[in-house]
Amino acid sequence: MHAGIKSDGASKDLSLVLSTVPATAAAVYTKNLVQAAPILVDREHLQDGIARAVILNSGNANACTGEAGMEHARRMCAATAAALGLVNSDVLVCSTGLIGATLPIEKIETGIPLLAGSLSQHGGMDAALGIMTTDTIPKQCAVQVELEVGQVTVGAIAKGAAMIAPNMATMLALVSTDARVPGADLQTMLSQAIQRTFNCITVDGDMSTNDTVIAMANGAALADGVQVVADSTDGDKLGAAIEAVCSEMAKAIARDAEGSTKLITIEVSGARAESEARQVGLSVANSNLVKTAVFGCDPNWGRILCAIGYAGVDLDPERVQVQLCGTLIYANGVGTAFDEATLSAAMQAADIPIHIDLGSGSESAQIFTCDLTYDYVRLNAEYKT
Repeated sequence: MHAGIKSDGASKDLSLVLSTVPATAAAVYTKNLVQAAPILVDREHLQDGIARAVILNSGNANACTGEAGMEHARRMCAATAAALGLVNSDVLVCSTGLIGATLPIEKIETGIPLLAGSLSQHGGMDAALGIMTTDTIPKQCAVQVELEVGQVTVGAIAKGAAMIAPNMATMLALVSTDARVPGADLQTMLSQAIQRTFNCITVDGDMSTNDTVIAMANGAALADGVQVVADSTDGDKLGAAIEAVCSEMAKAIARDAEGSTKLITIEVSGARAESEARQVGLSVANSNLVKTAVFGCDPNWGRILCAIGYAGVDLDPERVQVQLCGTLIYANGVGTAFDEATLSAAMQAADIPIHIDLGSGSESAQIFTCDLTYDYVRLNAEYKT
């Protein structure tokens, strides 16, 4: 709903997600040492691994706001608990928007009972709209997976468009499933999924104060007492489903990056370790020279090689091969012969694949980023004023 946090008078800025039955919960947060009040409150409330509801607002990050910010985050939880008949610790809170501004808590407290009264099983799109800041599209998806114990669903909503870099990004995401999963196992599945998804996207190399991904599992699709645990056949399938929705949300964030026109997928193979493949991929993805070249449809392979070389991974340039949009552009230590006009035309597509083979091993990683455009500069130059 629109509670009045955003000044435009219409945009949705407050969302509520409720599990109708008790649920286990897990979360992963930004590694930025400057953390917003909602994260500190969520850490407290998740000590028992249980949650029933999440209240989320956009338009104000409630970050770097001192004791008042902590009080406001707690008041959001208390108002939600009162409206839903829950205890405060069963409510989690997320905020996103401008850092350093005081949260209009009275408007939020007025809106929460109205929001609780309008809860709907079909409210996923509204919830996704309510957490958007500079996003241009709402982000949501769901999958069904057939387990040995029965069919379950995994869904997700997310927001994010800038200040995007591991670990994690200026993003919020909520993953929900009607499987029943012990809290520790849910934390394991979520953490593993995030490492290959949200921690593999970068827009501008900036890491925010509010990044939060919450997972909730309430068991509503399974018989009483039936659980899905990690490191089991069903646990692996459910973990893959969680990774699938996180991957879709991560790619949606990279594709919707502020001012972007292209999604760049960097596939790094032939590494000695997955961590080294990630390191190389992120080095290329964070290169402003690579990102601007993609924006300009300029097949300047030297920029890619440069970023590979300073990634900090021991490699032999003579063994590295690079493909851009399916065209081999570097091999055996030199650039290859290719038709620049043809490749430049191929780079006008909305999806730009870069494949890097390090020739050193069998491990791989996939990184998602975007081009860097004039609009990114404009949007961020005018963000506050």
